[in-house]
Amino acid sequence: MAYDPEKDKVLKKWKCEETGLLVSINRYGDGEPKVQIGPRILLKKDGSERAPVKAGRLTMEDLLWFYDIIDEVKDEMARQARPE
Repeated sequence: MAYDPEKDKVLKKWKCEETGLLVSINRYGDGEPKVQIGPRILLKKDGSERAPVKAGRLTMEDLLWFYDIIDEVKDEMARQARPE
């Protein structure tokens, strides 16, 4: 089966303003929700956003930010999950 962009949904997204790192919960079609770390949205010198780039390795700043939001991400994942 070919990839269908219409089935690929971002359910919730968080962005670290300092580093541009994105964390999101996504679902493809009727699949289970999954957490995606990245991409990274960096800013140009004029303040506008550049094209997204891979998240790459996380800095301590990225890790501390992710640690701060992890409970919110976990709660959202639990809310999005279908009952078994």
